[in-house]
Amino acid sequence: MGDSHLFADTFTLTELNSQKYDRVSRLSSHTENGDTLLTLDVNTELFPCAVGERLHILLASTLSLDGSKDDGKGWRDVGRGESSLADEYDYVCHGKIYRFEEGDDENIKVFVSFGGLLLYMEGPYKKLTPLRIDYVYLLIKK
Repeated sequence: MGDSHLFADTFTLTELNSQKYDRVSRLSSHTENGDTLLTLDVNTELFPCAVGERLHILLASTLSLDGSKDDGKGWRDVGRGESSLADEYDYVCHGKIYRFEEGDDENIKVFVSFGGLLLYMEGPYKKLTPLRIDYVYLLIKK
C-alpha cells in the first residue's frame, strides 16, 4: 500500500437498507477478520449490491497512479487517454473527513461525507490513523 493509499481492505456486505431513499442504500459490512466495521451510503442505481457480496474498498488521497498530489486537479480534469486509479474501480467518490471519535479499547471511529452520502468506519487505531487528513477518494470494486 503506497503513501497515497490510506486504507485498503475487503469487506463482506452483511446488511442492505434501502427503505429511506429510492436510489440510495445504506450498506453495513465488516472486514473478513472482523476488526473493522463499515457503514456506507451508496447510489445503488449506479452500483447495485447484494448481501453476502465482497467489496474491495480503498481510501486514497489522490487518484494518480504514481501517488503524486492532485494539485487542485479533480478527477474530472483527467485528460483523455490518461490513466488513473479510478479506472481500476467500479464506484468512485470524493469526500471530506469531518469527524474522528475515540472508540472502545484501541478503536477509533471515522466519519466521512461524500456530498451527503455518508461513510462511518470503526476499527483499530493503527489501521485508521492514516485517515487523519481532510479529503479522500473512496474507491470500491467487487
